[in-house]
Amino acid sequence: MTTFYSLNTCGLTFSPTTLLRMKITMPRSLKYSVVLLFAIAASSYAQDWAKSRLDASPRHHEYVPLKHGNRTVQAFIVYPEVKDKAPVVILIHEIFGLSDWAKEMADELAGQGFVVVAPDLLSGFGPNGGGSSEFASQDATVKAVSGLDPDVVTADLDAAADYAKHIPAGNGKIAVAGFCWGGGKSFAFATHRKDLSAAFVFYGPGPADVTTITAPVYGFYAGNDARIGATIPGTTAAMKAAGKKYEPVTYDGAGHGFMRAGEDPSNTVPGNKTAREQAFSRLVTLIKEMKSAKTAGNFINDPVKGAASAASCHGSDAAM
Repeated sequence: MTTFYSLNTCGLTFSPTTLLRMKITMPRSLKYSVVLLFAIAASSYAQDWAKSRLDASPRHHEYVPLKHGNRTVQAFIVYPEVKDKAPVVILIHEIFGLSDWAKEMADELAGQGFVVVAPDLLSGFGPNGGGSSEFASQDATVKAVSGLDPDVVTADLDAAADYAKHIPAGNGKIAVAGFCWGGGKSFAFATHRKDLSAAFVFYGPGPADVTTITAPVYGFYAGNDARIGATIPGTTAAMKAAGKKYEPVTYDGAGHGFMRAGEDPSNTVPGNKTAREQAFSRLVTLIKEMKSAKTAGNFINDPVKGAASAASCHGSDAAM
C-alpha cells in the first residue's frame, strides 16, 4: 500500500486524492517530472501570492534612487489614491530583504491612505551589484542582511527619511515601521532620528540605549516568540526609566512573522491570521492619530496582551 501526502507549493495545495489520480492517469516519466517540478518550486522563496496582489493593485508604484555620499539605495514608493496630503511611512523590510511581501505590505498601507517609502537596504550588495531580487536563495539573502553595517543601514534610512520629508504629496509627518530584523532597526532608528512622529516595531528587539528617543514607540509582538518576547520586560523598564512613550502589545497564539504569515494562503495557524488583522487595524489607527514630531510627546504605558494560537517562525532566528 502506498501512502500519499498533501503537498503545498506556492499557495497551491494538492490533496491525497489529487496525487492518487495523478498516479493512475499519468505516465511514469511524466509523473516523476511533475514531482520534481513541485520539489523545486517548494524550495523557492518567491511569494507568488504577494506578487499577484501587488500586480493587481490600482495604486501608483515607482522605484526611486536615493543617493547619499557614494552610495545609491533603490526605494520602492507607493502612493495612495487620496485627495489630501498624507503621512509618509518608511517601511523597513524583514531579514528576507525587499521581498514581494514587503512591497505588498507597502501597497496595503498605501491603500489605507499613506505614502510608503520602502528602501532596499541590500541595494548594491547583491550579485552583480544588484539588490534583494538578485540573490539566488533565501539563505543567501538572510546572510547578506545579517552582515549589513549598522552605520550604513542608518545612513540609508536617513536618505529615505529625507526623501519622505520632501515628498510633495506628504503632509510633513513621517514614521518608521519595521518587521522582524526591520523591527529592531525601526527601534534603533528612533534613537537617531529626531523628526519622527512615531516608530512601529514588529517583533524586533529594543536598542541598548533608549535615552535619545523622542518619538513614541509602539510594539507588536507574538505570543509564541520567546526569543523576542524575552526582551520586552527589559525594554519596557529602560523606556520607563528614560521617560519615553512605549506601548507594546503581545498577540497570543501568534508566531514571529505573523504579519506575513497571517495573510499567506498556506498559513495553518489561526493565531497568525487573528494577530495580523488586529495588528494591522491598530497600526492604521495609530498612523492616522499621529501628531507632528514637535508635539508627539513621550510617556510610558504598561505592556498589553492581545488576543490571537500556535505558530511557527517563518524565517531564521539568527538575527532580528
